[in-house]
Amino acid sequence: MKNWQKLIPPAELEAYQRSGFHGDLAMGERAALIVVDVTFGFTGSRGLTLAEAVAEFSAACGPSSWVAMPKIAHLIEMFRARGLPIIYSRSRLDDIGWTGKATKAKRAARPLTAQFNTFPDEIAPREGEWVLEKTKASTFFGTPLATYLVKERVDTLVFAGVSTSGCVRASVVDGFSHGFSTFVIEDCCFDRSEFAHAANLFDMSGKYASVLSLGELEGLLSPVRRAAE
Repeated sequence: MKNWQKLIPPAELEAYQRSGFHGDLAMGERAALIVVDVTFGFTGSRGLTLAEAVAEFSAACGPSSWVAMPKIAHLIEMFRARGLPIIYSRSRLDDIGWTGKATKAKRAARPLTAQFNTFPDEIAPREGEWVLEKTKASTFFGTPLATYLVKERVDTLVFAGVSTSGCVRASVVDGFSHGFSTFVIEDCCFDRSEFAHAANLFDMSGKYASVLSLGELEGLLSPVRRAAE
């Protein structure tokens, strides 16, 4: 049993499985990775407690961010090595004043510094990798993401990032609704609430996605093609 499953009541796990939920989706021919909102605004600086991270940025998730960070970095390298598309999302800060925020939360009104939207060095996009800006939770809502995925002949989406219960979940539901096979990498997602993380992995696994570990995904992706020596 995986760690997140231990927080789910056993009777509910059994009921979902008996009802036909939690089936696996098939990996398609061409996958894309979507790294959702892994910026300092949603992580906080390394080494801070959750309380300290929230004091720095009210949306930060603190320690769970940095537990997931090396695994997210490895996931990104897996896609780079295979030449598969990688999309990073972050907030479109200039437009939030017009559209409203991604959630209803009324957080402390503090001016946002440039660091809020900065990606940690461990997972920072390289030149030529797309940074998609959005104002709402889903990476699809009001963005050209679907058009890009069609252009790139993508049939499978792999999700990592933050928060499991918020922008990751919203993006997964929309990705599935657009007809993609959707995969969530459990140890590459994080949340400020361990309970919310587990509950949303459980629900996405039951309805919208295959929830896998990083190691499980690596076994499904096509091997890296080595150039002939």
